Amino acid sequence: MKAIREPRYRKIAYDIAEKIAKGDYAIGSKLHARSTLSAQFGVSAETARKAISILNDLDIVRVVHGSGVEILSQEKAKNFLNQAQETSDIQTIHAQIDNLLTVQKTTIDNLSDSLSTLFEQTARAQKKSPLTPHELLLSQDSEHILKSIGELNLWQATGATIVAILHHDELVLSPGPYAILEKGDTIYFVGNETTFQTVKTFFNH
Repeated sequence: MKAIREPRYRKIAYDIAEKIAKGDYAIGSKLHARSTLSAQFGVSAETARKAISILNDLDIVRVVHGSGVEILSQEKAKNFLNQAQETSDIQTIHAQIDNLLTVQKTTIDNLSDSLSTLFEQTARAQKKSPLTPHELLLSQDSEHILKSIGELNLWQATGATIVAILHHDELVLSPGPYAILEKGDTIYFVGNETTFQTVKTFFNH
């Protein structure tokens, strides 16, 4: 199965967040117009707009119509990058294990015994269709419990889209942004091959 690549606009959002985290873009300063950003990154204006929209939804920046894009939070930029780094680490380690198994086929059984739970989760996701939902029981207390899907900005933070919630034996399909997540709920979501671990970390961090 081929790896599912992250959209180009999400990578640009990471690049901009990194500049904010490093202080290259000071809090309160304004970014260039989106047309200038698109030229800087070699993408369309629409791609640049989507990248800015992710950062706007996470309150890292604020789009001020007619005045540009204002930098709001260095701390939230760092949090966004930390989440992205965890996902990147999963992808890197998974690729290393996959290459090792290919070169040393005779030791597959021994290597499989040494894989961590993290690798098992990504291996499980790799075997599934991208449209087959993952499921996660919200069994732990978390700062994200008792918040709506819209408040959490889950897609912006993890790349996951919730398609159903199992709440007190009732399955709610396509719950929408106003659905409240409670402890004991099971959420069903779709995303790329690293999404399960990213969402699990998001709720159990």
